[in-house]
Amino acid sequence: MDSIRKISASVLVFLSCLLLFSNGARAGLFDQAANPFGGGGGPVDVEEAFVFGFVQDGSNNLQLNWTMPDDYYLYRDRMEIKTSEGITLVDRQNAPAESKDDPLFGQVWVYHNRAEVNLALGASSVDPVNGVVEVTYQGCWEGGICYPPVTKTVDVTGISAFVAPVAQAASTSNAATPSSTSAIGPQETEQDRFARLLSGDDLVLTLGAFFLAGLALSLTPCVFPMIPILSSIIAGQGRSMTTGRALTLSIVYVLAVAFTYTLAGVVAGLFGENLQAAFQSPWIIGTFSAVFVLLALSMLGFYDLQLPNSWQSRLNQMSSNQKGGTVTGVAVMGLLSALIVGPCMAAPLAGALIYIGQSGDPVMGGMALFSLSLGMGVPLLLVGVSAGKLLPKAGVWMEAVKAGFGVMLLLLAVWMLDRVVPTEVTMLLTAAILIASAIYMHALDRLPETSGGWMRLWKGVGVILLIYGSALLIGAMSGNRSMLYPLQGVTGGSVIAAQSSLPFKKVTSPQELDALLVAAKESGRPVMLDFYADWCISCIELETYTFADRAVQTALKGFEVIKVDVTANDQDAKALNKAYGVIGPPALIFFDREGTLHKNMTLIGVAEPEDFVAHIAQLGT
Repeated sequence: MDSIRKISASVLVFLSCLLLFSNGARAGLFDQAANPFGGGGGPVDVEEAFVFGFVQDGSNNLQLNWTMPDDYYLYRDRMEIKTSEGITLVDRQNAPAESKDDPLFGQVWVYHNRAEVNLALGASSVDPVNGVVEVTYQGCWEGGICYPPVTKTVDVTGISAFVAPVAQAASTSNAATPSSTSAIGPQETEQDRFARLLSGDDLVLTLGAFFLAGLALSLTPCVFPMIPILSSIIAGQGRSMTTGRALTLSIVYVLAVAFTYTLAGVVAGLFGENLQAAFQSPWIIGTFSAVFVLLALSMLGFYDLQLPNSWQSRLNQMSSNQKGGTVTGVAVMGLLSALIVGPCMAAPLAGALIYIGQSGDPVMGGMALFSLSLGMGVPLLLVGVSAGKLLPKAGVWMEAVKAGFGVMLLLLAVWMLDRVVPTEVTMLLTAAILIASAIYMHALDRLPETSGGWMRLWKGVGVILLIYGSALLIGAMSGNRSMLYPLQGVTGGSVIAAQSSLPFKKVTSPQELDALLVAAKESGRPVMLDFYADWCISCIELETYTFADRAVQTALKGFEVIKVDVTANDQDAKALNKAYGVIGPPALIFFDREGTLHKNMTLIGVAEPEDFVAHIAQLGT
């Protein structure tokens, strides 16, 4: 049925143009004596109007090109590619097209003078295969004639089963025509650049680049939750803490995190199994949150309650073992933090995993991941050492500091639970903690006239916590689900425009996704897949900031936006990840109007709104 519709549309183009421009057409349709450059004669033969050529560069890369005289143009969206049995079209890259106001179809995308399409092919069998690629295209003459569709057959040989990254295929393909390189848009994704960096000969440069990338990642929400964990470990030492001890504990914590990231990354690269995703189950998160609560209660002094001695001793022992009383306890906390607290996917991490998966070299990939993790750990070392120097050694201030870290750990426990409980529960728990903390800070007490500046500042902070906690409480009880705008809609005010969400369609299985992709292709809509998980910090950041931006929403207005939810990490989720080569969220994958997957457009991690808009523009939709 789809083929019939395409044939009918092509015939309609041809016949309609003949009817619209019949007077000009009668003068010399396909007259060989006509001026080929539109100098007053009729149109030239279709073979002269659109000179077709191709280059098979390497085994799996095929470049298609057309040259045209002036006043002739090709439709971008009427270029169709079909492969023979045993050969798969892995990726297709179109050169940027020009927008044209067509008298028949309105706004369309066309090529003048030169057109170029780069294909990445793959064999469905282990052994190299030979076959054909069928290319269909259609174009028009500005003088008033549209040509019928033309089909060319290209013989290809030695197509191998190995599929190189699309970016590499495009780069190789373009090497045959340097003049067109600048016109093809991005040839390599950021994660592919990191993967290629690992195959270089300069080991020091490679590891240094990954270390710097880790430093950049340390400024993201992936690492932020680890700061209060390490700080509470150091603060929990109390009077015995020294700068040297703080440095030692910080190094142990960072090395444990780095080792865990490295091991998890190597496993993910070799076997495609994301260990961090496996640790996001409700019972694991709940257990880890309970540990935070135990730590917090010990720092708040709640173990003086009259509990049975056996219980009290067990709580104290558990707390001291985990809060860093021993090097082993700190190492355990670092290991668990890496697996549970901040599962993120970023371009350098994805690049290392791509390299490990394709090369089978876990040593080089592991070294890169370890260097990346050390870069992420630098701020943690700075925080640990500074805490060892700045924390008071004794007295009321030390107890106040420990209480502050106790509250932070309670909030961290609630933040962890947010991945597995409704947002309303998170809001209620956060409100309870903030309101109780505000009361402890004398937010509701009248200060003596002789109170100093620190006491007034202390109460001021408490009042702020009280106001925000009360807003969360009212918002949750009113059915609101926004932590940032808890009173939105409660007072009858208008909803903030920036918060209007994209019309995502949520899928959790390959069958659901395939159905939506088929529907989008039939309707001629480009597609963006957003691989998402509730436990993915970067996913939340992408949704809250990037997708809420007006410019981003405008750029995606014509897209079918699909949220691929892999939160459950079940068989369906793993099948979705495997089908699109996604190791972990967030990952944004794009299809054009023809339903062609553009792997070179894949985005890993969080993109700034302006960068995202520029990236989308390169798809040429």
